[in-house]
Amino acid sequence: MEYEWRQFESDKGRGHGIDSLLLSYQAQGYLGAFIQNQRVQGDSLWIKFETGKKIEEVILSQGNLPSTMAKELNLGKLSFAQVNSIFDRIVGISENQGYPFASVQMDSLERTENGIKASIIYESGPLIVWDSISLDGTPKTKAKYFQRFSGLIPNDPFSQKELERASRLANRSPYFRLRSQPEVEFRIQKAQPVFSLVERNSNVLDGIIGFLPNQNEPGKVLITGQLDLQLFHLGGKGRDVEVSWQRFNELTQNLNIKAKESFLFNSPLDVGGEFSLLKQDSTFINRNLGLRVGYNASSSLYLTFFTNRKASDLLSTFAFRQVEQLPDVADFRWNEYGLGVDFNLLDDVIAPRKGWKVSGKISAGNKRILQNTGIPEAVYQDLELSNPQYSVSLIWEKHLFLKPSWGMYFGGAGGFVRNETLLVNDLFRLGGLKSIRGFNENFFFASSFAYLNAEQRLFFGENSFLLAFIDLGILENPYFANSFDRPVSFGAGLNFETGSGIFRFIYAIGKSNEQQASFSQSKIHFGYLARF
Repeated sequence: MEYEWRQFESDKGRGHGIDSLLLSYQAQGYLGAFIQNQRVQGDSLWIKFETGKKIEEVILSQGNLPSTMAKELNLGKLSFAQVNSIFDRIVGISENQGYPFASVQMDSLERTENGIKASIIYESGPLIVWDSISLDGTPKTKAKYFQRFSGLIPNDPFSQKELERASRLANRSPYFRLRSQPEVEFRIQKAQPVFSLVERNSNVLDGIIGFLPNQNEPGKVLITGQLDLQLFHLGGKGRDVEVSWQRFNELTQNLNIKAKESFLFNSPLDVGGEFSLLKQDSTFINRNLGLRVGYNASSSLYLTFFTNRKASDLLSTFAFRQVEQLPDVADFRWNEYGLGVDFNLLDDVIAPRKGWKVSGKISAGNKRILQNTGIPEAVYQDLELSNPQYSVSLIWEKHLFLKPSWGMYFGGAGGFVRNETLLVNDLFRLGGLKSIRGFNENFFFASSFAYLNAEQRLFFGENSFLLAFIDLGILENPYFANSFDRPVSFGAGLNFETGSGIFRFIYAIGKSNEQQASFSQSKIHFGYLARF
């Protein structure tokens, strides 16, 4: 005889506990389990259970279960545990097809030599459809936007699976997160989901100042900078605007502008546009005008279809007046078409501690080289001015949270661009705080590249930590005598979260074919990222 003590805070809780014990015995195959004896002694209740004989085998037939559902199940000779699993599956299928109140049990029981024979009796209950979503409180987010975002369409059949998917989407959104799990109110064959949201401070004002050795004026310091303004979820409708400006050196600047409208015309598609301009000292100027169409394929998968019109023009042709072949920079136009994929399994969008994320894109199009009157016409005589160009790139990150105060971050990227007449102003730009640290922003040109970032993080707050890092890369630039470069950098820094933003400080030393590892060439970056 076995004894087990359980403590309950009330008579009601004790009653529920006794019922759950009986149900657990029955779920194990003791269908005849019952309470044989009860005895009160002081503040204790003694109960003796009689389990009876265990059912070892169940021969289960379809009964009134719909054939479409029965085809998905393996009925016949089963153990009692398998019967419980099948019943759970029937209820799960039902609640994802609009019948959250479905019930299933065994009927017409007959004793057999090793157990029982039974048929299924199934009650679907009423068909329940989704009602419009309700948002608890007064969030900035508009209910109409969240309705499209969640994927819970009014008058579609109720689905527990879709409700859980909507919860995962909400917690991965950069705009808000769930305060608690959603509730469902049932009324007149309709189910109204109620979401309680906490709005995130997702807007960003990010400024970085860099102090670099001035290579044009030895002994002096060159101040470079970057400004990012990101306004998210404007009007509570998933409308985003981003503006980024960078100054790499005295003559080189970069401007990027992006905008996105979510669920355009109440469709499942996001539509966005972008414009970028890069002025590379006195050599060339690149312009890009792009259109994006995005679609949430699942709670973690986002697909993007895009097209870009890229144009590049020389700013000065004085050095090319007497060349006999096409120089490494030239005027061109490129119509690009491609597909982007984002797969996100981070535990938090803004300050992740665990999980990983991968983003990739592939594109192709036709590039046309334009003849410049400042370059001898003979250069273009035997040159194929129009031919296909394609590009592939991948970015990834992985976060590990090993102890409450210790984490690790790994990240990296890779890519390549190919064309019969590849130019310097076609190439990827790398280097700086967001790629390979220890070098000026966009220091490297590369036709193909790969790099790895590895960080040890010592946390002293939710998003405050000390870090030590190493960056390793390999690049190819066909216009250098030594076309392959293997840059490496290392350093340390601080990420400090304040009430309204994050202060960042990074000290890095880098080594490559073009830069020696020395303290005189070290890079210091610091800035403040304000969230509001």
